[in-house]
Amino acid sequence: MGLTGAIWRTATRSGNTDCVEVADNLPAVVAVRDSKDRQGPVLAFTPRTWQAFVSHVKRR
Repeated sequence: MGLTGAIWRTATRSGNTDCVEVADNLPAVVAVRDSKDRQGPVLAFTPRTWQAFVSHVKRR
């Protein structure tokens, strides 16, 4: 999985706590990683799957 050019951001609601980081600027993948382990594993989702997840969470 090529993540070259990924721009990582932390959720605005995470405050000063450790959280997940998301890179959603890539054309075919949304990448998610643990902000405490930036060199660790990365989860990858299609943009469509990620948007469905975000929409579901916002409804809660």
